[in-house]
Amino acid sequence: MLDKKDAGAEGAMRNFKLLAHHELGGFGGMGEGLSIQIAKDGRRILWLAHESAPKNFTGLDVTDPKNPRMVVQTDLPQAHMRSNSLEVTGDIMAVAYQTQKQGMQPAGMELFDISVPENPRSISFFDCSGPTSRGVHQLWFCDGEYVHMAASAPDFTARNPKDDQFYRIIDVRNPAKPEEVGRWWLPGTREGDTEAPPVRHEGKKDFGFRAHNTNVYPQRPDRCYLGYLDAGMIVMDISDKSRPKPVSRWDNSPPYWGFTHTVLPLFDRDLYVVTDESVIDGGEDWPKLIWILDARDEKNPVPIATCPPPQRDVYAGRGGRVGAHNLHENVPLPTSWFSDQVILGTFFNGGLRAYDISNPYQPVEIGHFVPPAPRLSPVGAVQINDVFVDERGIVYTVDRHTGGVYILEMDF
Repeated sequence: MLDKKDAGAEGAMRNFKLLAHHELGGFGGMGEGLSIQIAKDGRRILWLAHESAPKNFTGLDVTDPKNPRMVVQTDLPQAHMRSNSLEVTGDIMAVAYQTQKQGMQPAGMELFDISVPENPRSISFFDCSGPTSRGVHQLWFCDGEYVHMAASAPDFTARNPKDDQFYRIIDVRNPAKPEEVGRWWLPGTREGDTEAPPVRHEGKKDFGFRAHNTNVYPQRPDRCYLGYLDAGMIVMDISDKSRPKPVSRWDNSPPYWGFTHTVLPLFDRDLYVVTDESVIDGGEDWPKLIWILDARDEKNPVPIATCPPPQRDVYAGRGGRVGAHNLHENVPLPTSWFSDQVILGTFFNGGLRAYDISNPYQPVEIGHFVPPAPRLSPVGAVQINDVFVDERGIVYTVDRHTGGVYILEMDF
């Protein structure tokens, strides 16, 4: 019998304190977009992207983190859409729209004026739809000037449909008229490329050579830290945004299962923290890990450690996915917590995990939060999907299917 303090037990918690849990009106299937706005009246609004239809995004007043209150929840215009990603800068929110199949509409990005949180107002829609497009999967919007996104385009045809989303840079300095200023894709993946197609992963390990997270930080505004699924992580030189070019690439797969998701640079420590996403239930794609890379030479990043994952034998049979997914990404906004010593990562049915990486060669787990299965969960277990920490140190983490948002305090 497992002790309830053990990370393998449902309802287990170590060095976190649960302040509140909100099921978001019965629409608790949440994506990878969490961002905090300080409204003009001083309220703190947590904006959350939903994982799939029918809801688009929700605004939650978390001024008192023990008493969150929903202020708005919006519907998607079509059932075949998802708005898995969003980001807020000031009173403007960017929302990513992806369709279930290529050729559907609307597919792209919408900008909203959220100066009145109860009444989000559309400013513009950047259309990415086309015969071979599913739109935008992820976006990054932190400087108020450019949106960096993983997206398809109407004028891009991939040699393999799995490779349909690439890196695009959108100028939104005039939010009423977004314009693309640059793009990059893995050479050989587009119809018409002179380069040979990349060697595909075998069988069920082939998830596609396409962009995922597109992180850009003010410490190095000339760099994009790009997760590119089966192509691994890529450091991009974007000093000329019209001509992004790769600086380096690190790829662990094969022998691993690919799906590189997030690249978090820790500039003062010359480290990269990299996650691979678990995408198959039951731990079939085990292990999906959080990697620590030595980045002293950005042209040659070298893996030096991994963060200890949840135990496969404990979690694999519990239901749903088990393995790494996303991180608190040190989003460069005043409402975001920053740490280069403690890393928070999500592990689906393995919950939320915190790691001390002060010794980067030997990360140590210092906390975990594994809530019981949410009501009506289709997989019978929690699926902790994403995490964001505000500048007060309050932690917001979400369930992928029905559980909504959990609000926590850290005790480490």
